Order: sequence, then structure tokens, then C-alpha cells
Amino acid sequence: MSQEIHYLETGSQDPFYNLAFEETVLRSRRSGEYLLLWQNDNTIVIGQNQNAEGEINRAFVEAHQIRVVRRTTGGGAVYHDLGNLNYSFITDVGDAERLTMERFTRPIVEALQGLGLQAEASGRNDILVEGRKVSGTAQRLLRGRFLYHGTLLFDANPGMVSGALNVDPAKFESKSAKSVRSRIGNIREFLKTDMDMPAFWSYLKKTLAGSGLVEDHLTDEELAAVDELKRTKYDTWEWNFGRSPKYNLRNKRRWDGGTLEPCVEVDQGVIRQIVFYGDFLAVSPMDEVTGALVGTPFRREDVAAVLDCFPLRDYFGTITRDQVLNTMFYVD
Repeated sequence: MSQEIHYLETGSQDPFYNLAFEETVLRSRRSGEYLLLWQNDNTIVIGQNQNAEGEINRAFVEAHQIRVVRRTTGGGAVYHDLGNLNYSFITDVGDAERLTMERFTRPIVEALQGLGLQAEASGRNDILVEGRKVSGTAQRLLRGRFLYHGTLLFDANPGMVSGALNVDPAKFESKSAKSVRSRIGNIREFLKTDMDMPAFWSYLKKTLAGSGLVEDHLTDEELAAVDELKRTKYDTWEWNFGRSPKYNLRNKRRWDGGTLEPCVEVDQGVIRQIVFYGDFLAVSPMDEVTGALVGTPFRREDVAAVLDCFPLRDYFGTITRDQVLNTMFYVD
């Protein structure tokens, strides 16, 4: 990454503000390469298509005053504290197939390797050190611009990570909470020479931006847009919790591409409302697909005809058309 890279910081640990900041950069900066490093304190961030109440331990969240916010990218729920560092890359789409690994995952892996860690990319969206997950990533497309962001567990509190999330048994195949905790790791515990978070932050900034680093700031107009987006979207119950129809059909399946859980309200044989929950790696909002399905007869062939009008990989990641249909219509 030797080309010019604009570096931005949010100056905040508020998750509602930080996600509004990130989305504003994605919308307003229409060219160039951007790197953001930022932190949320005491927060659960759920994926765009997840059922918030199904992902959190409500009693634990309230007892520890943990904030819950929905992001605009796919994937699963994650807990953030000040032992976690988030990174965001924003750039032109270009060759999207090679974009993820070549441009973004590899520099993170190489940065960790530069600290003497045995880091590697794994699976759909994880980075592992000695078999333990230290980073999860997600991505989004918006009008020719590409957002790729992820977490880096540097020195996070594992008790909070496990306690805050109501882990889906299907995802971990009935492993105990202890097994889930051992699946993640903190970067700091793998370091041969100890460093603190400020030193790690500085190292990552220099390593990812290289000689192309350009310190940047948002304009007053852009900061006003951040505040407005925070107020009208990320601060709202409707965005974070309210995206749920009454349903009279619900099924949940685990595929290689992630969990898929359609919730459908059907009246007189016609779809009235539909939501697809899950941790699949969508890069586009589901609203276009679900909007097109409203008013469609609830029959496999009719739903299939609507799905065939869309590039489903953008909306469901690697979950296929037939897997979507088999989940909706109870086919093993």
C-alpha cells in the first residue's frame, strides 16, 4: 500500500457516532484511498441482517450498561471495548474478487506477522493467530465505493466478550461458553515483546499506510452530516432493534456461507413482510430484495422468480439461491 492513503480518526469512543462517521466518509469521499482507525467502548455491534434480541444476552447487557448498535455490513455480532481496535479501508471497487484478500486482509496479516505473530487468514472473514481468532471482517459496496472493515482483539476482556453475546448454539455446535471463549485470542498475549494499545495503534497506522500516509480531517459540513446521521439513524431504536416483522413462518439453517433465518408474514398466501436474519457476508442492503418479495405469492417458484432478478452474492454472500429457497420452504 505505497500509494497515497488518507488517514482519519473519529476522535470518539461512541459507537453511534463512529459508525455515522464511517458511513459519512463512505458517502462523501467519492475518490481516493482512506484508512480509519477507531475504538468503541463497551458496545455490541450486530451485523446488518441480524436479529438484535437474538444475538445479545439482554440481562448481561443491561447490567453492564453495554450499548447495542447495528452496522451496515453483514457478518456476526461482536463485542467491542477499549482493548479492541477497529480499522476501516474505503476505496474504489475495482476488481472486487481480488480486492478483499490482496488489498486489505493481507496487509493486516503481514502487519501482525511483522510483530512476530503466526497470523493467517482463515475461512470467510477471520484472521487467526495460532488457531485463535483475533480479527473478524466485513465489507460493503456503495455506488462504486468499497468499505472493508474489521476488528483487532488486542487486549479485550474475554469475560465481557462471552457474557455479552448470546451465542447461537448452531454456530458453535453446542460447545460450552468456555469453549467459545477459548476460540478467540488477544494479540497482546502472543507478542514476544510487550507493547500497549497506543504503541500498537501507532505501529498499525504506519504499517498500513506506509510512505503514502496523508493526515486528513472531515470538513465542518461533513461533521454536521455525521451528527445528523447519528441522530436520525444510529441513535434510533428503529435502526438498532426495530427491523422485525410479525411473522407466521420462521426457519433457521446453518450453511457454509453462514446462518440464514427468514421471518415471513404471509396473508392470504401472499408475502406481506419479510426479513432475512443471519451472519452471512452481504455487501449490499437487503431492502431491495425484501421489497421486491412483498406482494409475491408464497410459493417456491414465485419467490425463485424474484430472486433470479438480483445478483444474490451481493445480498447473501456465498449462500446460494437454492439454499435460500430450501430454508424458506423447509427442504432438507
